[in-house]
Amino acid sequence: MIHTLLQILVFQLLFLVVYDLFLKKETFFNLNRIYLLLTPILSVVLPFVSIGFIQQNIPQEFYAQMPAVILGETASKTGSTSLLWFMSLKNLWTIGMIVSTLIFCYKIFKIIKLKRSGTTKYVDGNRLTMLPKTDTAFSFFNTIYLGENISEENKENIIAHEKTHVQQKHSLDLLYFELLRIVFWFNPLVYIFQNRISTLHEYIVDAEISRRTSKKDYYQNLLSEVFQTEKISFVNTFYKKSLIKNRITMLEKSKSSKNRMMKYLLMLPLLGGMLIYTSCVNDSVESLNQEQETMNQLPPPPPPPPPAPPVPPAYKESGDEVPYAVIQKVPTYPGCTGDNEALKECMSTKIAEAINANFNTDIAGALNLSGRQRITVQFKIDKTGTVTDIRARAPQPELEAEAIRVVKLLPKMTPGEHRGEKVGVLYSLPIVFEVE
Repeated sequence: MIHTLLQILVFQLLFLVVYDLFLKKETFFNLNRIYLLLTPILSVVLPFVSIGFIQQNIPQEFYAQMPAVILGETASKTGSTSLLWFMSLKNLWTIGMIVSTLIFCYKIFKIIKLKRSGTTKYVDGNRLTMLPKTDTAFSFFNTIYLGENISEENKENIIAHEKTHVQQKHSLDLLYFELLRIVFWFNPLVYIFQNRISTLHEYIVDAEISRRTSKKDYYQNLLSEVFQTEKISFVNTFYKKSLIKNRITMLEKSKSSKNRMMKYLLMLPLLGGMLIYTSCVNDSVESLNQEQETMNQLPPPPPPPPPAPPVPPAYKESGDEVPYAVIQKVPTYPGCTGDNEALKECMSTKIAEAINANFNTDIAGALNLSGRQRITVQFKIDKTGTVTDIRARAPQPELEAEAIRVVKLLPKMTPGEHRGEKVGVLYSLPIVFEVE
């Protein structure tokens, strides 16, 4: 889960960097609007996309890294701890969403309160709500809100400006980002996206109004008066003092040539890189993360022995073995059922139970060992389902021998299958126990 959230954040950051460096200063406002609306949700979808042909044509880890077996702890206890951690994170996320929803409801309440304080009328087909004793000016969906203190000569320009916001349905864009802010309340990039789309809305309206009026008069109108604004993130305010300079700069900017539209092709290699990355993320990364989380649950050693050297890859593809990440049906431990994910989880649980039941931990006392002991075992489940080619690495030869003995006790399994043929699959299994 953490890995997925990090991918979303990185992808959104990359899309924002491309926008700020290459697209923000161009006058393709409608294309930029599509870009800003599409890329945040695309960043959420991409981590769950894994394209098969990319996965098969990129080098894969040839063996499966299984979760660490913690001797003296049952698999269910370890699973319960992981579940507890997951639930705590989920509860924190839920609380944040509830708070964000309450803030959103308060903003809606402010608009309703403003609407009730004013009087609504229709002018040239536009729905206007006149607000007493203020010079506020903004629009929300199909309603334009005007303060009664605004001078009559300025009302026409304001109505034309806000009417364009209404016609372009800009409130929907801002509401879309408001919903993203509720779900991803912890993600600052969503707030930046919303700020970018809000600024772009002003550019779009300025460009539309300047086509129908003199740019010189429009400049003077922008500079003549700065109206109050409601600090509500999903309404289109008339004037924002901090944006006036940028808006005038964009109005003065020459229309971007069509050749500059080629910049949008930058999305293709960016998307390609993201898809390659997500397709390469396989179960070995997930297993390593799970192993690390499990290892972190153990107390620190007093002091720890030197880490055992990893088992070097001793196998090369021989025609009857396939990468674990692409195998169509993984080997099945007796009694396990379900799809590949269920079979992997079941096998990890069953092997952990078998190791816990059969490993002779008394050997540590005979060897005068103390602290955390780590053994790395590598084995293969061949085309017949038999556990073969067992190797081990540990600080002491006696631990290696005991690990090999225990793994040899594993029952015969249903072999893995790929493209209709039975194949061998390699596994790497860490075994960890703490000697008091």
